[in-house]
Amino acid sequence: MFVVMLMDGLRPSHGKGVYTQGERSSSVERFEMQLQLPPARTLPVLDNANWRGRIGPLPENIYPEALVQPSVAKPRANEKHKIIEHYDVVSPYYHSLWGEHIHHGYWVRGDESKETAQIQLIEHLAQLANIKTGLRILDIGCGFGGSSLYLAKKYGASTTGITISPVQVQMAKEAAAKTNLDASFLLMDAEDMQFAQPFDLLWSVESISHYHDPRTFFTSAVKFLKPGGCFALTDWFQKENLSPADKKKFIEPIEKGMMVELRGMNEYSDFLVSSGLQVVHRQDLTLNCAKSWDIGLDIIKDKTFWSLAAKHGAEFVTNLKAFHAMRAGFASGNFVYGLFVAKMPENGTNHA
Repeated sequence: MFVVMLMDGLRPSHGKGVYTQGERSSSVERFEMQLQLPPARTLPVLDNANWRGRIGPLPENIYPEALVQPSVAKPRANEKHKIIEHYDVVSPYYHSLWGEHIHHGYWVRGDESKETAQIQLIEHLAQLANIKTGLRILDIGCGFGGSSLYLAKKYGASTTGITISPVQVQMAKEAAAKTNLDASFLLMDAEDMQFAQPFDLLWSVESISHYHDPRTFFTSAVKFLKPGGCFALTDWFQKENLSPADKKKFIEPIEKGMMVELRGMNEYSDFLVSSGLQVVHRQDLTLNCAKSWDIGLDIIKDKTFWSLAAKHGAEFVTNLKAFHAMRAGFASGNFVYGLFVAKMPENGTNHA
């Protein structure tokens, strides 16, 4: 769930965007003034379309209640089309700067590299899930395939990764083609999965908070889990019993910028149990993962990152601002990085 910058001299080898230096645009100058950033070499900015509603003349002799305008649903922070666009744009740059994994790191000593910490997160979850050699694993929200390929190599697993980003699918397939691993990748919405056979393990790292209806997702997902199988996940959460003021100050900026809807860990526990699973591990990893955003804030000090965001519009700039919101959420304790491992009973049933 990170975003990364386009640095001088760096060109992505996948997906969209080979950009050249251009004249400073007034839009980027306004962003820099607002953010109090130093002058930067920037890229041309594409103007966003302005949508405006228009009310026509009212008919004569209408009843008063007809004057009441129908309510319009507030757009959700995690609209799927925005998530697809976002990851299609940023994934190649993320891969160029951060490597093959698109998730937090898990620091044990505190001095590990970000790459080591990211592997430690995978290993921590894998060990709690008691992964055995040769399992059939579904990686839900696979990014560009880092976890799927790691699990296939380390544990001899047969992995299938799904994502709603076409660019990520292509990147994952290209990475898999360079190996001799049993790993495949599909363009598929996690809230509308279709598989003929169940899996031994469902794996999801930092993906479910993007979904519109997690309760329904869990109920549907367990249909693709074998009896005795496990669901292993990490995700982003908010502190339990959060006050409205703290929700507005610490969580809403994260939700808006990162295109997520955050819930408490208790709610996920209820979802898992309601779907027929038994929660065997539940951990708060916030302190071990917080350093990810120290690194993230260092990344966005480069002003060319802001130029890239400005080129793609205000929503990308909002995402960068959310880096600071993430750090504040971790520091205040109002944001929680959580882990669950839940097991399907041996006599459990599914309908795959």
